[in-house]
Amino acid sequence: MSLYRDTGIVLRVQKLGEADRIITFVTQRHGKVRAVAKGVRRTTSRLGARVEPFAHVDVQFYTGRTLDVITQVQTIDAFGAGIVVDYQRYTAGCAILETADRMSAEEGEPVLRLYLLVAGALRALADGQRDPSLVLDAFLIRAMAFAGWAPAVNECARCNEPGPHRSFSIQAGGAVCPRCRPAGSAAPAPETLELMGALQLGDWQVAERSTGNARREGSGLIAALLQWHLERQLRSLPLVERRGGVQSTGGVGTVQ
Repeated sequence: MSLYRDTGIVLRVQKLGEADRIITFVTQRHGKVRAVAKGVRRTTSRLGARVEPFAHVDVQFYTGRTLDVITQVQTIDAFGAGIVVDYQRYTAGCAILETADRMSAEEGEPVLRLYLLVAGALRALADGQRDPSLVLDAFLIRAMAFAGWAPAVNECARCNEPGPHRSFSIQAGGAVCPRCRPAGSAAPAPETLELMGALQLGDWQVAERSTGNARREGSGLIAALLQWHLERQLRSLPLVERRGGVQSTGGVGTVQ
């Protein structure tokens, strides 16, 4: 039996048989790991609450023939306690977990930066000190940078001409100059692009000064960019409650 240990965040749980679950983690050293938690659905199980979504845990596995098996779990951070009590935080957290799951498609491939991004975003949501929409959008735009999809904000996505530019193309990958502007490009407000640049850099002073309109418009662009690159719609994004009660449609090209 080969044992190994890692620190991870629970992204997803699935039922297996009558009493077991398959737990999907993003981990510090082993990337995505899918492992079986045996007997976890029984009321007598001591693991149940420790392997729920949003849990940040120290976990020991042994290598199985098809799926690894969880043998020990110790809680590091119970992020869920501060997230599930608020609908806006909860829906933003679900979108973070689903995005991390999609972006760590290859099991066993190290994704340290993504793991750190997820941990930081969930910690911010659980603390409740920042607007959940801003936390989510900061995570999404940085996760795209991790994947090599960072949107151009301060220069043209096609020719690199310095901006600011007034047009934005999802297909081109960001802001575009008048010469490179494809038909159907969006025309976001300058404040929206300033906000997106601040979220990329982690400039929370600028981000938190932004208006509700800029946040909603930026959220639409960021969601559209992410789903363009993933080539699929995330199920959780349409459920996200945005500032002012506006929900993200998650549709490509949508600017609210």
